[in-house]
Amino acid sequence: MTGARSVGQVRAEGRLTVTLLLRRRTDTPPYPDPLEPGPAADTGRLYLSREEFAQRHGALPDDLARVREFAQANGLEVRSESIGPRLVRLAGTVESFERTFGVSLERWAFEGGAYRGRTGPVQIPTELEGIVQGVFGLDDRPQARTHFRRRATPAAGDHVYTPTQVAEAYDFPTGTDGAGQTIAILELGGGFSPSDLQSYFQSQGLASPSVTDVSVDGAKNAPTGDPSGPDGEVQLDLEVAGSVAPGASFVVYFAPNTDAGFLDGVAAAVHDTTHRPSLLSISWGGPESSWTVQARAALNTAFEDAATIGVTVLVAAGDGGADDGTGGPHPVVDFPASSPFALGCGGTTLVLEGGAITSEVVWDDRGTGGGATGGGVSEAFARPSYQASPPVPTAPNGFAGRGVPDVAGNADPATGYSVRVDGVAATYGGTSAVAPLWAGLLARLNQSLGSAVGFVNPKLYQPAVESGFHDVTVGTNGAYSAGPGWDPCTGWGTPDGARLLAALRPPSSA
Repeated sequence: MTGARSVGQVRAEGRLTVTLLLRRRTDTPPYPDPLEPGPAADTGRLYLSREEFAQRHGALPDDLARVREFAQANGLEVRSESIGPRLVRLAGTVESFERTFGVSLERWAFEGGAYRGRTGPVQIPTELEGIVQGVFGLDDRPQARTHFRRRATPAAGDHVYTPTQVAEAYDFPTGTDGAGQTIAILELGGGFSPSDLQSYFQSQGLASPSVTDVSVDGAKNAPTGDPSGPDGEVQLDLEVAGSVAPGASFVVYFAPNTDAGFLDGVAAAVHDTTHRPSLLSISWGGPESSWTVQARAALNTAFEDAATIGVTVLVAAGDGGADDGTGGPHPVVDFPASSPFALGCGGTTLVLEGGAITSEVVWDDRGTGGGATGGGVSEAFARPSYQASPPVPTAPNGFAGRGVPDVAGNADPATGYSVRVDGVAATYGGTSAVAPLWAGLLARLNQSLGSAVGFVNPKLYQPAVESGFHDVTVGTNGAYSAGPGWDPCTGWGTPDGARLLAALRPPSSA
């Protein structure tokens, strides 16, 4: 990390746990490659159940057995193994992992904390060659950041809305509340108190939705009491999505803020055979360059799992503008929003009068030291086939990359959401609010359609669906400008829920 310095060895720090990602049991991709034309654009495909997915695309039993044998022979303990997501958790001493994977582990200090980092490339032992595709958790640096902006004191000229007011302005389909849907939310820190949520929803005249928390890799629902910290993320996500889809059930997966934690948290949600969520909202991320190649690849395959199972993954596009807050000279997109299997969610500045939209432009507060919507072109993921028609520019390095975002919603804290965090009422914005807003909308669409829209990206890029958006044509996020149709600031624009429902509804067979 920037400014980090080595402060010594970590061998005396005890045991650690590492996640291995294993190969699939078949070389055939579970979802047709979105980079290739043809079946990837199919809008009527059938999804696999989680059990069917594990049978067809999970880890090979023989591979799991070989990992167990290797672990036993090398002083490592198998903590858990999962066939569907192909993950094995190993525990052992620092020395055993250094020896096994040919790396050196050290303690690194940086402004604001410390982490365990590795030196040298990860080397796969001969016995596991071809079986192990990723090794996560040797390095435990903070991997991702939240994408919300808190406005503790409104300024003159601000507009503050409840989530339901925004949903009504976007014409979320009437007669729906998300009933029968389960929305998963990934959190990498912080927490919520049920009484806080209950107080908030009561103040909105809404019944409190069902909220369950799930612990991943030892992380738990742990409110810090600081509304400007990760509690703000957790409670913003729940209050926005819970307000616009109060009939849905919510499951919050708390995982450590590391590459291993992020991967394990996504896998826990996507492959959960108990709660079976149909949507996964993620408001954490970081510049593509801040992730290792193996971490980006592993999360992308986890999102591919979701696409095959029929789980919609919605990801905030970031709040740092076109350079994603890096301050560098070149545009950078945020990951995991840049995954071709994720629905990237950008941000706007929304002004309402009498409940109707009077103005909506790209969110850009950079001139006053604030944030701006993320968006641009990936340098890691090639342009998917569903983006063949929009005028996606090339990436700064000339790469024909995946364009971000796909969709947008109100995100400017100056036109933000009235929420309650740690007992304190305040206005919050950021693209962190857009992912759960869209999750709530899609839950209501799923309810009305009678089935999950699942991997919705290819459907949203069909010409007939363009009528389901308010096209945002004014504004910039720094390097890119909005314009008619898709653009790298707000994607297709913000939703017109009723029209989007009509566009996504299959033609009648009558």
